[in-house]
This record gives sequence, C-alpha cells and structure tokens, in this order.
Amino acid sequence: MWLQEIWRYPVKSMAGESLAAADVTESGIGGDRILQVRNPDGRILTARTKPALLRHRAVLGPDGDALVDGRPWRSADVARDVEAAAGAGARLARSDAQDRFDVLPLLVATDGMLSATGYDRRRFRPNLVIAGVPGLAERRWEGGQLQIGGIRVGMEDLRSRCIMTTFDPDTGEQDLNVLRRVQREFDGVLGLNSRVVVPGRIAVGDKVEFLPRA
Repeated sequence: MWLQEIWRYPVKSMAGESLAAADVTESGIGGDRILQVRNPDGRILTARTKPALLRHRAVLGPDGDALVDGRPWRSADVARDVEAAAGAGARLARSDAQDRFDVLPLLVATDGMLSATGYDRRRFRPNLVIAGVPGLAERRWEGGQLQIGGIRVGMEDLRSRCIMTTFDPDTGEQDLNVLRRVQREFDGVLGLNSRVVVPGRIAVGDKVEFLPRA
C-alpha cells in the first residue's frame, strides 16, 4: 500500500487543496481547518446546513496565510461571500480549538472504498487516501494503526456520512440518492476517523503498512 493523496482544508466546509507533502502533528495536517465560519454567537456553521460554502475553495498561500478563491481571507470581498453563503453575521474566524474537527483530526479513505462507491472522492473530504487497498478492506481496520512513512495513525472507527456527500463538488447540485445509497449499501459509514499517534512529515508515494490491533 502507498499514500496516494493528501488533502488539506484551510477553511472548514470549503473546498480544499491537494498536497504533495505535509507536516502532520497531533492536531492533524498542518493548516487544516484553521479557519471556521462562525455565526455571531461563535457557533461553527458548516456545509451541512450552509452547502453554498462548498462552492468556495481555500488554500494556504506562500506566507502560510489562507486564501479564499485566491483572495486574502480577511478581505472585504471574502467577508461578503461568506455572509452570502452562510447568512447575515457569518464570519471567518481563526481558531485551533478542538471543535474545528467533527470527530478526530484525520479522515482516512482508501482507493478500494472510493472505487466501490464510484463517487468523486471530494464528496467524502478525506485527508489521506491510501492506495493498493482491495475492495472494502478498510472496514476491518477499526482499532488498528497505519504506518505511513515516518508517522503513525490510529484508526478509531468508521465515519458516519452526512448530507454533505449529496452535493456535487463542482456544481453544488444536490443528489439525495448518494446518501441513500451510502446508507443502503454501506451502512452509512465510509472512511475512518483517525488520530495521530506519531507525528512527522509525509509525502505522496510513501509506503503504508497496516498494523492490526495488538
């Protein structure tokens, strides 16, 4: 097995960026979800209820600061777009609090799972995509670990999928049949909620080894 893809989402619930390499800490991939869309009370707003957020793309610029659709995240234009997508008073805020993750800092997916579903991988918003995995073998990985280059990742449990999977990542059009099929054929779970056991640096192409629960 090998590491096929690395994904980072500098703004939670916006489209992200594919990376060739990344530093991984106990808080996940460096720069992942460092910005969130929050309402006036400080509560995080996500694409579950504000799907228009998915139509915007965030990356980290050369200086390490986030760009939204190529513009500095603090710009007035971005602020207007965030309000248009998420409602009056919605704003971008930078925070490294744990609530920026839905469950754990990493979501691991496999090429076998993605092939079995046949859907665009972006619907599932993985951080790491592992290649060379037959079929739905990932469903037997709960409680095990992955050695990926110099890091080690602990896989807690399978991820319950939500309404976000129903939105086309390019057009924004919704197809509820995607989630219905995920629930019907895959028990509503795909990919693995994961934590970082040993931090370090990873790169696409790194060898991956599965270490079963002792």
